[in-house]
Amino acid sequence: MNMNKAFYPFLFAVILASGIFLGYKIQDRNAAKHKVFYNADTGSKLDYILRLIDAKYVDSVDQQKLYDDAISKMLGDLDPHSVYLPPMEMKHEAEIMEGNFEGIGIEFTIQKDTIQVVTPISGGPSEQAGISAGDKIIKINDTTVAGTKITNEMVMKKLKGPKDSKVKITMLKSGTKKLVTYTIKRDKIPLYSVDAGFMLDKQTGYIKINRFSKTTYQEFYDKLEVLDKQGMKRLVLDLRQNPGGFMDQATAIADEFLDGNKTIVYTEGRTMPKTYDKARTAGLFETGKLAVLIDEGSASASEIVSGAIQDWDRGVIIGRRSFGKGLVQQEYELGDGSSVRLTIAKYFTPSGRSIQRPYEDNVDDYYGDISKRYKDGEAFNQDSIKQDKKEVFKTLIKGRTVYGGGGITPDIYMPLDTSMLNPFVGEVYGLSLLQEFAYNYYAANKNTFAKYTSAAQFSTQYTIDAALYAQFVKYCMEHGVSKSTAPYTEKSRVYLSNKLKAFLAKQSFKSDGFYSIAAQEDKMIQRAILELNK
Repeated sequence: MNMNKAFYPFLFAVILASGIFLGYKIQDRNAAKHKVFYNADTGSKLDYILRLIDAKYVDSVDQQKLYDDAISKMLGDLDPHSVYLPPMEMKHEAEIMEGNFEGIGIEFTIQKDTIQVVTPISGGPSEQAGISAGDKIIKINDTTVAGTKITNEMVMKKLKGPKDSKVKITMLKSGTKKLVTYTIKRDKIPLYSVDAGFMLDKQTGYIKINRFSKTTYQEFYDKLEVLDKQGMKRLVLDLRQNPGGFMDQATAIADEFLDGNKTIVYTEGRTMPKTYDKARTAGLFETGKLAVLIDEGSASASEIVSGAIQDWDRGVIIGRRSFGKGLVQQEYELGDGSSVRLTIAKYFTPSGRSIQRPYEDNVDDYYGDISKRYKDGEAFNQDSIKQDKKEVFKTLIKGRTVYGGGGITPDIYMPLDTSMLNPFVGEVYGLSLLQEFAYNYYAANKNTFAKYTSAAQFSTQYTIDAALYAQFVKYCMEHGVSKSTAPYTEKSRVYLSNKLKAFLAKQSFKSDGFYSIAAQEDKMIQRAILELNK
């Protein structure tokens, strides 16, 4: 029988469709012989589906990953801050919030698939062994890690370990082609949440807090006590880029500034009654002048402190609008090292403000809000701040208007320092070259720096001259910075010279030395001093 060839494609399509259908029906008929229906009495529907996939799915799957992904997706649909923490991530988070971990003591970054030391932690095992900023890790325990697409998590897993255990590391020494192998005994490494505490001038103290961990209040109080004895009458509290942490640490710090039994914060949730945290003790700094610095990276516990100070008209808030996280999480351990961090309430400032930004429409937009502030101009122009006019409140002493529903808006706005947007500066920071150059230069010129006995003396007597800055620029160009950024090097001189001097000060005088130098060119700190002097 002759058949028109034009009919072939249609025939093949019918045969193919029939084959797919018949295959499904055959499978369906065979499966009917041993079909198992879901029974709610035997477990959850989720467990049933995961068991079904494990037993019947065409390819092998990572069952644990399926569980983790399912839980993460479920919590992610609730709000942006309810999360599932697998065991490794939970352990890392716990170490940060506890205030210590056991390892070799380095800060590192991964550049082009290579682990580069940003700085060895002062007094830690790596510094004692001779590891310096800029060194590159090639092998860990004879396993090559350079050029292997290694991740931060993989590095931490290999370098951390029990106290007194040993790890062998082969490194390419900074500025050389020499490979050196170290055997390092791990130790307990402290993680401080208060970076610095020193006097800016004879009456003005400065304290920088980077997060609220379990040790933050004690660290803060120790610094406050020292500054008080040095004659502090005014204080600049720096909460910029502080993502938050434990609420009780935030309320304890706020209590040092607020008198009587003033409300610091209150919380309320669907299953949680309204609960007030109030000032309880006679604080060490209840009457001195106070300025609090915040920006778009200040969140959660940072907003509790700054919100209480603002609502009670206790001090001046300076900077840019804070992140806007007003949800309270409770951690529930799951028995296998993992945990669920579930949102159980919202917190409110003393005036009744919820500073939580909206998140119901799109979680991606919620996390993309910070980038949007740069694009919309809010980071550079106060007029670009968008307030929710339905969320209007009054401060409790002076009756000033403040807004809820979108973070803490500062009393005095300070735009982002555009020096940071210079292309040369961007690449220098991206490659951690300030730390690397400063560490190596200091190590090669220890006799020069030995004559400085205090950060104050170093500040007034040491300068970054044109020759040293030129040497730094040359070093950067030889270590990965694009030659196209050359026209911007002179424009960056004042900004980067200050930062280079700060990193050199850090070698001798630790974090206080770094921040005391950096403060001299920090426009937000200088504005705070101006306001406190009024």
